[in-house]
Amino acid sequence: MTVVGDRDWSRSEVELCVAEYLQLLTLQLNGQRINKRERATRLAEKLNNRSRTSVEFKHCNISAVMSELGYPPVAGYKPRPHIQRILVDVVEEQLRTNPAVEEAVSAAVQRPAVAPDISFDRDVWVPVPEPAGQPKNTAPVGGRFNPVRRDYLAQEARNRSLGLAGELFVTELESRRLHAAGRRDLSRRVDHVAQTQGDGLGYDVLSFEVDGTEKLIEVKTTSFDKFTPFYVTSNELARSESDAPKFHVYRVFEFRDHPKVFDLPGAIRENCLLDPATYLARVG
Repeated sequence: MTVVGDRDWSRSEVELCVAEYLQLLTLQLNGQRINKRERATRLAEKLNNRSRTSVEFKHCNISAVMSELGYPPVAGYKPRPHIQRILVDVVEEQLRTNPAVEEAVSAAVQRPAVAPDISFDRDVWVPVPEPAGQPKNTAPVGGRFNPVRRDYLAQEARNRSLGLAGELFVTELESRRLHAAGRRDLSRRVDHVAQTQGDGLGYDVLSFEVDGTEKLIEVKTTSFDKFTPFYVTSNELARSESDAPKFHVYRVFEFRDHPKVFDLPGAIRENCLLDPATYLARVG
């Protein structure tokens, strides 16, 4: 992420934008419906001749800061990493004094989940999101040792009921896809291997292409939007490289609302920017 100069946004304008963003996030996580377009229009009227579009762009900048600090973004505001230094400061200041955000995010990432009872229509599948465009000479937000940094996305990744529900969702999705394609024989062979064989295989679901070729599917599920980063293990990385032609990551997102999926086929490192986040430490 590149941190740039303050340009022409005043501190008071930035403070209003950040406060509104954190309010939107809290409402979203508490399951309340919000009209982001209408609220952005109202906020623009309080600023110095700003347009609704400029407010929405600023919210995208805030999403980038929030993601960097380990928080989920407001749905629909794609993280844009080219941001003001003052914006980083204001986000950090307001997070330190906003317990409602802390409570809402903590509850959201720990909430149990079950496989949704929905129709598996075409709307389930979406294209892979376009990258935001990481600039060169990136700078970390707030430094490595930052008291407002959180591990909320890691906590959600450890939410076993959410992970299991996502795997069951994909197992059923694949079975129905093959059945609809006239391959009932293959549909019956789709296997939730993380349950039937164990979770050390480096993938969760064994499925098939219509021609019978195996598909090894690793399922990554979030209740947040499609831009939310996810965690992978060294075992999953290794499997994706050794079986790249048949390996897939299915990213399931917005799981608690209307689950959607995009597919990342092949080696994980070819599709994602990898940031080493944890280490296994041994004494001696």
